[in-house]
Amino acid sequence: MAITDWPAEERPREKLLQKGPSHLTDAELLAIFLRTGIKGTNAVEMAKLLLREYGSLRSLLAADLERFCRSKGLGTAKYVQLQATVEMARRYLSEAVKRGEEITSVSAVRDYLKIRLRDYQHEVFACLFLDNRHRIIQYKEMFTGTIDGASVYPREVVKQALKDNAAAVIFAHNHPSGIAEPSDADKRITQRLSDALGLVDIRVLDHFVIGDEVISFAERGLL
Repeated sequence: MAITDWPAEERPREKLLQKGPSHLTDAELLAIFLRTGIKGTNAVEMAKLLLREYGSLRSLLAADLERFCRSKGLGTAKYVQLQATVEMARRYLSEAVKRGEEITSVSAVRDYLKIRLRDYQHEVFACLFLDNRHRIIQYKEMFTGTIDGASVYPREVVKQALKDNAAAVIFAHNHPSGIAEPSDADKRITQRLSDALGLVDIRVLDHFVIGDEVISFAERGLL
């Protein structure tokens, strides 16, 4: 059955307008993006098929061009549109952590770091450098590793913090496996970094581990 034959309150676009986007399922949101289905399959049905094929909305959004275009009904134009949409979301969130702005919302920082780091297929260790009023100086991805680890050098972090005249720093790194539980190695390097930065009076405010969820060292009492 075509979506236009559905009751108005069940159609994704009308449902979004009446109730807001948070009330839509992943398939309904994806159907709005797709706009049309393929022969014999409406947009919602196609969206459900794609979600089953990829396993999740996240996996679909993270697919590269070659993988994306192998799916029936998708192609380069849809890939470009989807990547533009994802990038707009990243930039929207990045406005919460712009240079010179004071951090007033931990949740905004958490969301920003998650969208920046979650979909890397290798580990990336990043720092958010702050001044003495906790205003953002810069976000910098410092070290890149493999699928299960990244070498982090405290000396380089201290050098960058001094160069930026930072008074505080927030660490973040991703676990490509999706399991955000901090490892013993994560705990050790956080302590080494805290000790090294403490020697030059720079505070470590938190360390976020990014996976399918986000775990905060500060909230866990690990700092």
